[in-house]
Amino acid sequence: MTKHKPSIIITLLYLLMICPTVKAQQKKHPPAKEEIIYHLFQRSFYDSSGDQHGDLNGIRQKLDYLQQLGVTAILLTPLYESVFYHNYFASDFKKIDPGYGTMQDYLLLIKNMHQRGMKLYMDMETQYVTEDHIWWKNGVNNLPSKYSDYIIYDDTAHTKPTSIVYGLKGLLGYDSIYRKITTVNLNSPKVLDYNYRLFKFWMDPNNDGKFDDGVDGFRLDHMFDNLDNKGIMPHLFDTFWNPLLGKLRKVNPQINIVAEQGWSSFGIDYLTRGGVDRVFDFRLAFAIRSFNKKELIAAADSTYLLTPANKQQVVFLENHDMPRFSNGVNGDIPKLKIGAALNLLLGGIPSIYYGQELGMTGTSGKFGATDANEIPNRQAFEWYKSDQGKGMAYWYKLKGPWKNQFNNDKPNDGISLEEQKNDPNSLWNFYRTMIGLRRSNPVLIKGTYKTLTNNNDQVFSFERATGHKKVIVAINLSNKSQDATIEPPADVANLKSLYSSAKSEVRSNGINVNLPAYGVAVWNAE
Repeated sequence: MTKHKPSIIITLLYLLMICPTVKAQQKKHPPAKEEIIYHLFQRSFYDSSGDQHGDLNGIRQKLDYLQQLGVTAILLTPLYESVFYHNYFASDFKKIDPGYGTMQDYLLLIKNMHQRGMKLYMDMETQYVTEDHIWWKNGVNNLPSKYSDYIIYDDTAHTKPTSIVYGLKGLLGYDSIYRKITTVNLNSPKVLDYNYRLFKFWMDPNNDGKFDDGVDGFRLDHMFDNLDNKGIMPHLFDTFWNPLLGKLRKVNPQINIVAEQGWSSFGIDYLTRGGVDRVFDFRLAFAIRSFNKKELIAAADSTYLLTPANKQQVVFLENHDMPRFSNGVNGDIPKLKIGAALNLLLGGIPSIYYGQELGMTGTSGKFGATDANEIPNRQAFEWYKSDQGKGMAYWYKLKGPWKNQFNNDKPNDGISLEEQKNDPNSLWNFYRTMIGLRRSNPVLIKGTYKTLTNNNDQVFSFERATGHKKVIVAINLSNKSQDATIEPPADVANLKSLYSSAKSEVRSNGINVNLPAYGVAVWNAE
């Protein structure tokens, strides 16, 4: 870490010269519960340099766009150096991938975001390294190495670094570059200390005890109590994660940690035992995609009942590892709008994956044992009707044997910001409407969730409530008009429409409502 300090100090002095009024202009961050996260695969977002790779300056240039959409925080995929395009499996955790820019570019971005009252979250996966990492290069076949216990070996002579997830020994990149990969020894006190210093650096790069130049939190990729269920490192909550996160919170008590939980977990144990603040609500994401009322009720009831009061679920439809939601609904705009409404109104912390607001398409490819398979879910953000123009991040079309097979982007298909921005009925404007509805009605941010029963299997209805304030939401999950009678919440005499194309009437037996096909209705209950 020390080798970065001189350049960081110079950069910070530069920032002070060009931004002398930062302190006066800086806006307050929204409270945690008010956040709306934008999950970026930054290599595919906006290219500021003309090399077709999305970069840090590209994000900074598009902060106005993100604020116009209504998001308050950005979640990045890893920034650190790796031979792989997605930057998981690091070669150096302390260097920013030069394709994204420099430390100065990073500091300019985060300073600008904090001036605007926005937060930045960084994705970290320090459980694996490639053969290019110093721990491998110096430690393999070198028992006296100071890194001798930083990675795990299958032999006592340290000639055979162990496998990673799924028993893999390495991975072929989309560009036909193969790299060996191994598992880091999280049982080592030296590795724990290294992680503490690494995370602390990103929280406070110039080590001045202030956090205006540091990240506001971390996403812990592939977090396990028993890494990869191998039994090599059991009880990591107690031996690694809690000690690490506890020390980080002593540095900055406001730091926010979200876990990408292990395969078989819904994440509640991460909230109660793992030391994190948030988990991703995979169960609810799959339920939303199902358009099945019973699955939605089961996932929502258990999620919100079991989540501790001081913890949060991140509610999402898409991420960089999943097929796009649009693929599952064949690009049907009314269904995409139902997904948006549930994403933003159910409760928890909403996360929007870049391009989700446009209905971008993509599903995992079948290119064999290569990391190219997930590129269709991580393609260039579509800024223009023609899908051509300044900033388009078509890095995956530059090289590799599959470069001509990544063609989700089609001109004049309605899936671009240019085509949707001025269309009041577009998906993009619906996202803005739902975000605005949430922001202008605090009960949709802070209120508890309760399923409201009704007599129609195609209508999903629920309540968000704080004290005497209630908001009621009813959603028609079908392509036909539906009538339903919703159980009468206590003390509700009438409904005031906040967003609705539905007819409704409060009666003694409940709320009678007629919802159009894929209709969404939101009422303030009075």
